[in-house]
Amino acid sequence: MASSGSPRLCSISAASAVFLGLLGLMNSGSCDEQVPLILWTSEGTSVPWQSPPTAGHIVGQQQLASYLDKALDVGPRNVVLFLQDKMSIEDFTMYGGAFGNKQDSVFPNLEGALTSSSSPLVLPAVSWPASNAVIGQLQDQLETSPLYMDPETLSQLRLNASSPALLVFRLPYGIGADLMSAKEVLSGNDEVIGQVLSIMRSQAVPYTAIYTALRPSRVSVDSRAGLGGGRSLLQARGGYRERERERESTCILLWAKGLSVSFLRERTWEEKDLTSSTFGDSASVKLHGSSCDKTKARLVLNYEKVHDCSNFKVLFVMSQRYYKVSSRRWFTLDAVELECNGTKATFNGSRNIYAPAEYSYRCESVTNFRWPLLIPRSSKDPAIQWRVSFTDFQIQGFNVSGSEFSYASDCAGFFSPGIWMGLMTSLLMVLVLTYGLHMIMQLRTMDRFDDPKGPAISVPQTE
Repeated sequence: MASSGSPRLCSISAASAVFLGLLGLMNSGSCDEQVPLILWTSEGTSVPWQSPPTAGHIVGQQQLASYLDKALDVGPRNVVLFLQDKMSIEDFTMYGGAFGNKQDSVFPNLEGALTSSSSPLVLPAVSWPASNAVIGQLQDQLETSPLYMDPETLSQLRLNASSPALLVFRLPYGIGADLMSAKEVLSGNDEVIGQVLSIMRSQAVPYTAIYTALRPSRVSVDSRAGLGGGRSLLQARGGYRERERERESTCILLWAKGLSVSFLRERTWEEKDLTSSTFGDSASVKLHGSSCDKTKARLVLNYEKVHDCSNFKVLFVMSQRYYKVSSRRWFTLDAVELECNGTKATFNGSRNIYAPAEYSYRCESVTNFRWPLLIPRSSKDPAIQWRVSFTDFQIQGFNVSGSEFSYASDCAGFFSPGIWMGLMTSLLMVLVLTYGLHMIMQLRTMDRFDDPKGPAISVPQTE
């Protein structure tokens, strides 16, 4: 079947293009940790043809960024992103009528859009960490913030072909072993895609559409056991211990008595407490994506559901270097990132959170809103819509030995504001007391007194 295809992907039917690529990947190897990505443009617009990857090739983050850059450099810059919670190539082979049963296909609107597009691109296997970064890559390429939409909201929005826009439509996916439920959900998602594309056609605005997912919908048992690169989460005195794949050694320790994040929605802060899901015996957080070496450390906390984020991450990015002034190595917490469905909010912590490389760092309170130690990267960063708060925070990313924190470098230092106030008040009281004693010591009594029974004392005027 592959040999019958033309050099241009669009020369065969769109449905065949999709499913030929997907089936080619199935025949070449495992697809447990990849998601498909489909890109097309509106009817009447075209972009330079890009060669799809060979069967079995997994597209990483850098290669995906290259595909997107080439498509958006000359193509429409009004991007419609259909981001499904989960999706695997099996969804197309099972529900897409890939074996001739077109009447059973749940993707008629998707197939119709690919048929009308002059330059569709099908990437059957994209690593799901790369698909998670799609929103961030598009945001950087278009230089605009994403707008989370639904068909009703889109119908009220007026787009302009000369102004780039990133419209994100979140699509659900059936959970559980009920295959009919998954089929119905995918059919409903295809109807949403059809409604959105119909509205875009009515506005006569050229667009680039992308359909992908955050995670694979089907993961084998072996794949689940390997998530996180062989690292697991352990608690030791409230800390995190990460294991390297080939040798068990601690590389990052983290502890906080309280951890919460808040999101600004309609001028109201909605708070989510993550303490119980992060620390203790009931912790459900995952650590895949974390890494560490001698100069850089990266701790990634992955959560299932936070606010409206089906995929929420808290990232700690640390580094250490040698400073000639102090003649020693120091480590800094360069950034704390909150990632919601691919959109990143970045807080800079390197100005305030640092310690000698062989120490840990500890602070009673680390926030971005009350005596902030975490500062948004810029005034336009999505971080201005988020609040993050750590109570009794302690972290160590380098020179970790066992499961115990090293000596802590405290953010308060020796002289806290309370100590300074006490010292200044005491000094003022000492000064007042000293002045009073000095005035008393300057008092002198008269050496002669007037005796009423004796002669009066006369003082000659000549003196």
